[in-house]
Amino acid sequence: MTAAAKRSLLAGLRWTSLRLRLVVVFALVALTAAVSASGIAYWLNREAVLTRTQDAALGDFRQEMQNRAASLPLRPTKDDLQNAAVQMASSSPGYSVLLVDKRDGDKPIVGNSNLDTFTLDNVPLSLQQQVNRKQPAEAGNTYPYHLFWQRTSIRGTPYLVAGTRIIGGGPTGYMLKSLDQERQDLNSLAWSLGIATGLALVGSALLAQAAATTVLRPVQRLGDAARKLGEGKLDTRLVVSGTDELADLSRTFNRAASSLEKKVADMSAREESSRRFVADMSHELRTPLTAITAVAEVLEDEADSLDPMIAPAVHLVVSETRRLNDLVENLMEVTRFDAGTARLVLDTVDVADQVTACIDARAWLDAVDLDAERGMMVRLDPRRLDVILANLIGNALKHGGSPVRVSVRTDGDELVIEVRDHGPGIPEDVLPHVFDRFYKASASRPRSEGSGLGLSIAMENAHIHGGDITAANSPDGDGAVFVLRLPRDAEELTSTARDHGAEARDEKGDAT
Repeated sequence: MTAAAKRSLLAGLRWTSLRLRLVVVFALVALTAAVSASGIAYWLNREAVLTRTQDAALGDFRQEMQNRAASLPLRPTKDDLQNAAVQMASSSPGYSVLLVDKRDGDKPIVGNSNLDTFTLDNVPLSLQQQVNRKQPAEAGNTYPYHLFWQRTSIRGTPYLVAGTRIIGGGPTGYMLKSLDQERQDLNSLAWSLGIATGLALVGSALLAQAAATTVLRPVQRLGDAARKLGEGKLDTRLVVSGTDELADLSRTFNRAASSLEKKVADMSAREESSRRFVADMSHELRTPLTAITAVAEVLEDEADSLDPMIAPAVHLVVSETRRLNDLVENLMEVTRFDAGTARLVLDTVDVADQVTACIDARAWLDAVDLDAERGMMVRLDPRRLDVILANLIGNALKHGGSPVRVSVRTDGDELVIEVRDHGPGIPEDVLPHVFDRFYKASASRPRSEGSGLGLSIAMENAHIHGGDITAANSPDGDGAVFVLRLPRDAEELTSTARDHGAEARDEKGDAT
């Protein structure tokens, strides 16, 4: 199974997946409809079956009571009752008969059609009381005794029990009809309805799956296209077919992608033009700046012999010339980073020696406390590390307070260099912007002589090593802390970059 198929399967199994929710909704609707229809059908059939069986048994029992029980002698014997009960049961649609009469002293005599299956104990007491209760004669009730029935269960088997009494004197008759066959028929019906419900549920799930596939396939294609567009493949387009809402959505996506591609192309062209302009301008400025710098240095050497009114102007020209020269060099460095032409020149160096050389070259030994053990060997670009340290330490000396403390340590496979000053710290609203180009917190700090590019260049040099720089205020509120993290061996980073570049070239060659 491909990775795309696995992602599609896992996406379909998530509860947030539209496909799963659509299938679940279809299944719930079908289940509700099927259960409701099956329940209603079962209830209607149950009532029909039981009513038909009950009416047939009760009608026959009433007729037998009129034909046989009513013809018994006024004071029948037990044998008379027994014979009449047997005759009534033998002609009945499968029920047992129990006839009860009374002798002197209200002593009952009983005749059974089947003593093993039907005795007076099987007749509910409430039914016996209702059968023997004499009803008042009214306009709507001309008979003192009526036929009463009740459904009951005996040893787990459903039965219909009915009873009535002969009007004008005679025995009381009870009938016991088994409803086991009807229960089996209703159970078979319930199983059939359950199977039908299950089939309806499966069918609805399949239908929902088909509908989801039909509806969601264009949505999935749209999602894949949006993902590719987000990855930078701006030439991604959808194949549009049909005239429905999804087709309109695909057309809208294609128009948006075309517009985005055009705008990005325009922005890239303008950015490339601006980058080329800055690079060309910086390059063209180097030649006159070289000459101006040479003249400025000569003037600086002769400043002591010049008119005291002219000497300050000479010193100003020299300092501003050096500042302009640094700005041009920084601009050229920035353009190299933007163009992606900056490369590492790796060497194995002792970090303590490298930091000491950086501080000594700029005459900062008296203002900087160094905490670094010799022997920590790392493989990186010494020139770029010197640029990073010069910018971080120089920024701390200009904007913070002496002494500036530089501590060096290792953390696993990382080199960690911490630069801490003892100044007022960095305002919270400035912290997110300290590495932005040309950013100066003029509201909180005096005008500096820097270009506003130093920390930005330091960050770019850290990134090209695969590292990072963070800025924060000291927890004790005494100054700012800049932490540089670099891999101890940048060789792996450059090797990986070369491998990726080779793979990209191979793919391009295969495509052509």
